Amino acid sequence: MRKVYYLPILTSLALAGSGCRANKAPNATSESRPQPAASSTVTQDSANDAVSAPAKSAVHGNDGRPVVVCFGDSLTAGLGTEPGQSYPDYLQADLDRLHYHYRVDNQGVSGNTTKDGVQRLPDVLALHPAVAVVEFGGNDGLRGLPIEDTRANLDQIVATLKGADIKVALAGITLPPDYGPDYIRQFDEMYTLIARKYHVPMLPFLLKDVYGVAGMMQRDNTHATAKGNQIVAHNVVSLVLPLLKK
Repeated sequence: MRKVYYLPILTSLALAGSGCRANKAPNATSESRPQPAASSTVTQDSANDAVSAPAKSAVHGNDGRPVVVCFGDSLTAGLGTEPGQSYPDYLQADLDRLHYHYRVDNQGVSGNTTKDGVQRLPDVLALHPAVAVVEFGGNDGLRGLPIEDTRANLDQIVATLKGADIKVALAGITLPPDYGPDYIRQFDEMYTLIARKYHVPMLPFLLKDVYGVAGMMQRDNTHATAKGNQIVAHNVVSLVLPLLKK
């Protein structure tokens, strides 16, 4: 039986911070997830940080290295942590340690939906990244937006990036049980279907080994702490390494 993480107060990645899928996508990583107790209170990113600019990259400016873009919402932006403590910052450190010469660019904006992601595609394309880690959908789900709209937007994001010869990795999420089993099932399956369609690697749950672990989550029980973001970066580096060259 599939186990699913239910995120109580999802702000961005719905934590837009993941979902366990029924079927494996090609090159996708499938992980089972324990089921924590759910909170009855759900807070949206947009309510707390209505309009935010993309988080600043760990490394500023074009230094000639190929770019890995982390493209998403507050879980990518590193909401609630100090500068330099987002998962893309730690991803940069991991790649440097492993001697992969790439520059990580943090294009996370708190409160963003998949529609916002579509609108920001020109900014990402202008960076000419080699790889994009796509993390969207949580805010759509928290607002109860139609699954077909969210799926169409996410599909457009992945298709556009792939059409520009950018390698894509997809980070999934899930929703609290309040949203009902049918809606959650369709939401979770959305990531698997898109990963399979475009043959991109998928991380079913961005907060694997972070959610529900003492010291890894902030008080909102949605966003990772600095320590948690180090684990998120470890999850992501395992996802993107096959897409990189030394």
